Amino acid sequence: MRTQRQVVDYSLQKRVLLRDLHNGKIGTLEVCDASPYLRNAARFHGEPTDERCPVCRRDNLTLVHYIYGDELKQSAGQARKLAELPVLAMTLREFQVFVVEVCQTCAWNHLIEQFLLGRDALHPDEPHQGVAAAASSASGRHHETGSSSLRRKGRQ
Repeated sequence: MRTQRQVVDYSLQKRVLLRDLHNGKIGTLEVCDASPYLRNAARFHGEPTDERCPVCRRDNLTLVHYIYGDELKQSAGQARKLAELPVLAMTLREFQVFVVEVCQTCAWNHLIEQFLLGRDALHPDEPHQGVAAAASSASGRHHETGSSSLRRKGRQ
């Protein structure tokens, strides 16, 4: 997405947590504890991936995009489909996106990425291409850069 900035990748934290899980330092119940709200968000607003769950290996992971920002008011904290993000990025000045991976089979969940979106990233000399152009850019898949756990930072 054109206005994406301040990307934080949590793949190293995910790697450490999975290593601890496979070494027996932590149990499966500690990492497979997605709330019913998160699992429903994955079912209704999630984007399926081709990546298998690293814990159960039975199901593919689903990405859920949560949005937060002052301009969102009552919509802050809601899960949104990937296609909605470019439209919001052209209409709002700035908002934060948290990307969570979820396994619907075993309830594994991890924060994998966070970033900012919004018009504030556009330069004043760039022509405003409008919401329709932003929506057309959503046809591509989201680039998955890595993973991490919400466990260490607070739960969704």
